[in-house]
Amino acid sequence: MSDHLQKFMFDAAPVRGEYVSLDATWRAVLERHDYPLPIRHLLGEMMAAAALLTANVKFDGALILQLHGDGPVTMIVVECNADLTMRATAKYSGEIPEDATLKSLVNVNGRAHFAITLDPRIKQPGQQPYQGIVPLSDEHGPLPDMASVLEHYMRHSEQLDTRLWLASDDNHTVGILLQKLPGHGGTAGAGAELAPEFDEDTWNRVCQLGNTLKRDEMLSTDRETLLHRLFWEEAVRVFEPQVASFRCTCSRERVANMLRTLGEAEVMSVFDERPNVEVACEFCRQTYHFDKVDAAQLFAEQPHTAPSVQH
Repeated sequence: MSDHLQKFMFDAAPVRGEYVSLDATWRAVLERHDYPLPIRHLLGEMMAAAALLTANVKFDGALILQLHGDGPVTMIVVECNADLTMRATAKYSGEIPEDATLKSLVNVNGRAHFAITLDPRIKQPGQQPYQGIVPLSDEHGPLPDMASVLEHYMRHSEQLDTRLWLASDDNHTVGILLQKLPGHGGTAGAGAELAPEFDEDTWNRVCQLGNTLKRDEMLSTDRETLLHRLFWEEAVRVFEPQVASFRCTCSRERVANMLRTLGEAEVMSVFDERPNVEVACEFCRQTYHFDKVDAAQLFAEQPHTAPSVQH
């Protein structure tokens, strides 16, 4: 196992695929947080999905998956940059039973919501990040897992037939994506060109092969063996793997900007009770300390309009 994303294509049909395995990247998240088992599984699957979706778009910036709920899990955030550097965090409260489902973790029937955000690295004046709202239910009720949620979103919102298989444990998180290329049948829009019949046959066949995957098989088999085992009868072209890694983008400067947005009065009031302002990054657990002199200097140097920076 290693931290790589492998893209591949089927010669017999306009179908692309991706395989991702995160080992050290995933363990770097778990080393910084102590999450109950169901949250670890969900967070790991979201990390694999974020890598697969990031590699599927031509975009210079960060793809962010944000899941908010009013159940035991109040927030999960996964951020993946174009170079496949990643970070992730979750917030929860109370006891989490080991058999908890996606529905029970976030209370899908309540005010839970899920969003995919594309945040450009370099923003043009007035440019806002693109955000798509991802339904957690369909016409039949709550969707059972993260793969189903994202498949439903890609099919109905992005108009791309997509299949996902995701698996995670305490050492690995793995994902496989299959997708029809835009403009080749499926739900690609009223004016889209229909794919030839053999294309549809190939799509159905490779999806059926994907459905034979078992969670333990995904987590215990290296990518070369797994892809060969699945598609050994197909003509498949593979591309150079991309390396994934953990990286947090927090910094003392970003924390300082965040403190400026709170206002001088609120920040200085902290010193009535303690000698330092301490801010811990929710992703990497790095703690930043500001004493009273540091805080005074922040606001002495404050520009006329302090930028709003997400920490």
